[in-house]
Amino acid sequence: MGKWVYVVLEVLERSRRETAREYVMRVLQHNIVNLNLKPGQAISENEIAELLGVSRTPVREALIELSRASIVEIYPQKGTYISLIDMEMVEESRFMRCVLEKAIVELACDMLSENDFVALEENLSLQDSCVNRRDYKRLLNLDNKFHELLFKACNKERTYNLIASMMTHFNRVRILNLAEMDMQRTVNDHKEILQAIKDKDKQKAVASMERHLTRVIFDQSYLAEKHPEYFKKK
Repeated sequence: MGKWVYVVLEVLERSRRETAREYVMRVLQHNIVNLNLKPGQAISENEIAELLGVSRTPVREALIELSRASIVEIYPQKGTYISLIDMEMVEESRFMRCVLEKAIVELACDMLSENDFVALEENLSLQDSCVNRRDYKRLLNLDNKFHELLFKACNKERTYNLIASMMTHFNRVRILNLAEMDMQRTVNDHKEILQAIKDKDKQKAVASMERHLTRVIFDQSYLAEKHPEYFKKK
């Protein structure tokens, strides 16, 4: 397992409506996905509680919940570690997304309004800006938002939330992908998907979405070879 490393967290602002446990969960998931907390890294309840200005109890509760989702590993008497990236979980998440999002773009061809297209175009403009600045972390957020907008426009927001709850392992591969590979490729995929929806070309929209969500399969071997310490061995 990973050796002890002093934790460096990006501390997010706490919402007034959030409980301490919800806040800790959100901050930890954000830092895990963005690889501020690296796969295999040891973490301390006390240190996280101090950094976030909360007691140990909500930190412990959040870590237990994250362990149930296989995002952290808790070993009694040994410590708590960020889970290594599990490619089986990555593939299952990708499979679920691919099945559901191909259906969503078909619906989108019939359901998107002019306001929806405006929101998606604005999102793509921000994605272009991220590519120019090499801001791959912000691009990942905008990438997720692009897909969320499609689900919302088709009145399937709860379906998107279900997908999002299973995406941590997949998102860590995606952030590595954006950092190591061609960021513009991701944005171009989104532009192609949106154009197919505008053209009401369901066949092209489905094919474009499938290609977009399948890239990770071809890139994962390169990423695992470059960062073997991040990946769970089969």
